[in-house]
Amino acid sequence: MVKKQETKIEKVECNDRFCPIHGVQKLKTRGRSFEGTVIRKFQGRVTIQFERNIRIPKYERYEKRKTKIHARLPDCMKYDVNVGDLISIDETRPIRRTIHFVVNRVVKKMEAKK
Repeated sequence: MVKKQETKIEKVECNDRFCPIHGVQKLKTRGRSFEGTVIRKFQGRVTIQFERNIRIPKYERYEKRKTKIHARLPDCMKYDVNVGDLISIDETRPIRRTIHFVVNRVVKKMEAKK
């Protein structure tokens, strides 16, 4: 007797109407996009941080500066994104006072400590 393996395809139910992938009123992305590390995770939003180099002409050197950006986290991605992950965000219309970006995808998961 040969048993057939059942393949389970999990459909993610996204009830978020502003989800850029599944939503009824999809958020249209425009402008800039960034990749950064998640430093905080809240309900419905994340905070990412990334470094950039600024040239100082007087000293002819570069200085590292950190930038923090708040982004909206769609319901379908809330279990995929954790603190320490590298994610990609895209600019969209203003959603709240501090949120002008939306999470697009997870680039790299954080490695679990053993």
